[in-house]
Amino acid sequence: MSNLSHDRLDRWRATLAGHVERGTVPGAVGLISRRGETHVTTHGVRALGGSALTEDSIFRVASLTKPVVAAAAMILVEECVLRLDSPVADLLPELAEPRVLRALDGPVNETVAAERPITVRHLMNSTFGHGLIMAPPGTYPVQDALAAIGMAPGPPRPGSTPDADEFLRLLATVPLLTQPGRKWWYDTASDVLGILISRATGKSLGEFLRERIFEPLGMVDTGFHVPADKIDRLVTAYLTEGDQPVIYDPAEGGEWSAAPALESGRGGLVSTAADYLAFGRMLLDQGRGPNGRILSRPSVQTMTSDQLLPSQRAGADLIPGFFDNQTWGFGLSVVTRRDDIHMVPGRFGWTGGLGTTAQMDPTEDMVIVLLTQQAWTSPSGPDIYTDFLVSSYATIDD
Repeated sequence: MSNLSHDRLDRWRATLAGHVERGTVPGAVGLISRRGETHVTTHGVRALGGSALTEDSIFRVASLTKPVVAAAAMILVEECVLRLDSPVADLLPELAEPRVLRALDGPVNETVAAERPITVRHLMNSTFGHGLIMAPPGTYPVQDALAAIGMAPGPPRPGSTPDADEFLRLLATVPLLTQPGRKWWYDTASDVLGILISRATGKSLGEFLRERIFEPLGMVDTGFHVPADKIDRLVTAYLTEGDQPVIYDPAEGGEWSAAPALESGRGGLVSTAADYLAFGRMLLDQGRGPNGRILSRPSVQTMTSDQLLPSQRAGADLIPGFFDNQTWGFGLSVVTRRDDIHMVPGRFGWTGGLGTTAQMDPTEDMVIVLLTQQAWTSPSGPDIYTDFLVSSYATIDD
């Protein structure tokens, strides 16, 4: 017996189709999977003027990389290769003696010593002291220093990012924005965490993810670039200028068509709806995959629970009101208050600024995935994002 209303599934499909017809996005792949029942819908094209999207189209999932990298780090915590409250200095000596801005709005050369070492936990819960400053350029002097080393806010550019060693060297030249463990900052911690995983294992981040997550889960199309024999399935990515889409990254000859110097833990992966469903299903199944455990139940529960103190959330909103109804676990958000149809307490997941989202709901035993190739124009996301989540939950029929 179906646990999803077929009439409402038609409405769900029509919701995405309407956005494509109105030009909100060139195309969209939507997926709902609940209690063993899975539905996928595709609309639009891989590129404007090009061929139709298919269920196995490959997307740049941007920040949906973060939960995957956090899960990889949890594997190493389980194996006692990493310890949550151990300093990272042995593996990341570039961060052994960080200086910290005396004040965020003060001169970059006015710093103090770090009061405590940066730990694995600080990277996992994104409180190590660096991250995106969500303010207009020039608001704080340190923004110019970050921009000068290529770390201003913006979509990922794997073709122009330095390798891991150079990335950390450059990052270490800019003082921490706040003391380690003091405040949540978005984004940068996941890149540093990916480098930590690589150095701890002696393998590239991509190799470790492939061996311990992708291959066991059957995620055959997920990685840090698209090989030549699959490039025809990669969508073209778009930004918006004015109200018009402009190409951000083409499929052929684009930045994801070759292996990057830095396998970015904050936003470098490509994937498909089916692949990300496999990852989300593993988390909902408390770490179990089709071929054995990836993580233990306690590890998944830790990763998907509130990992921030009230003081770390204070003044740390990604957007105004971000922490009013959610918090941060390890590499993903966790809903704390039901103020909308889809905001179920305990639901966890994240979104990608290039036009993607994946949400896992233990209460409803549901994974929902939306993949588009139109980048968001604000951190709050476009209407298609909310419409997709609302219409997905509206299909529940029990």
